[in-house]
Formats: sequence, structure tokens, C-alpha cells
Amino acid sequence: METAEEPMTPFGTFTAQSNKLQRQYQALLDQSTPYVTYRWVGTSVALLLFFLRVFVAQGWYIVAYALGIYLLNLFLAFLTPKFDPSSDALDNEMEDGSVGTLPTKQDEEFRPFIRRLPEFKFWHSATRAVAISFVCSWFEIFNIPVFWPVLVMYWLMLFILTMRKQIQHMIKYRYVPFTIGKARYNKNSN
Repeated sequence: METAEEPMTPFGTFTAQSNKLQRQYQALLDQSTPYVTYRWVGTSVALLLFFLRVFVAQGWYIVAYALGIYLLNLFLAFLTPKFDPSSDALDNEMEDGSVGTLPTKQDEEFRPFIRRLPEFKFWHSATRAVAISFVCSWFEIFNIPVFWPVLVMYWLMLFILTMRKQIQHMIKYRYVPFTIGKARYNKNSN
């Protein structure tokens, strides 16, 4: 069965070119997947360049603040489990009022930690946000005059309060979102 080719109209040409660019972009993303450290170093350098731009230009504090809030939201989604134990605990509350937690005995079900926001999507969204913020820092319309120390203090307070809440949640439901320090097993070890 033959497929009808799209006529060569300006819209058809634009669609074909945009599809080609999307495939090339996706291929680059796919190739970068195994290089976690290099990806994050690149994003950190881009973030440093953005902050250097804000510092040298002495402006665009609202853009930097919005980026900080967005990155904080991404980080919280990265730390949060996909299946929230607090909602599971409400569903599985025992008759005696005790709350179910992660398994501690051999016969209990093991549920691995699955992030609400996977690492690659976290990196991709963060990198895209830094790039958009950097571009916004070159347009005067985004340079809204504001007293920046207030924004810094407000962001720090927001960071401290949300991280305290997240850490309390992690302690209460006994999960660790990082693999640092966890045992790793080789193929040969039993």
C-alpha cells in the first residue's frame, strides 16, 4: 500500500524540517543518556554562566528567582517517590491506628524506590530552564527592577522549609532517594 506524500507546500516543508530537527534532537538526547556526570557538569557550567551574566549585568533578578523556584520544584519531584507512602499509609492504616511503612521483615513485600521525576527528565528540564533563563537575560523586558536581597532571603526560606518537610517525610516513611552508600552486587558474588 502506497502512502500519499504530502504536497510540497510551505507548511508541508516546514513540518518536514521540524520533524527532521526533532529526530536529530532526540538522537542527541539518546546518545547523551549514559553520560550522567558530563550532562550535569554541562548544566552546572550553563547555570554558572547564567549567574555570571546576572552578576555582571546587575539585573534580571526576577528571571533568576523564577529559575530558582523552578529548579527547587524539579528537585523536590526528584526526591519524592512516585508512589507516595503517605497516601498508601492512609489506605493501609491498621485497625490499631498504626501506619504501614517500608518492609522490615523477610515476608513483607519489597517495593523499590521509584522517583516521581526520573534523573534524565530532571536533567533535561533543568537544562532547558537554564537555557531559557539565559536567553531571557538578554531582553530588557524581563529586567524588572526589584530589591534582590528580598528575593534571595525569600528563596532561602522557601528552600529551608520545603527541604525540612521533605526530610521529615523521608524519615517518617523510611526511604532514601539516593544510591550513595547502598550495597552493590557484582555478577560473580553470591
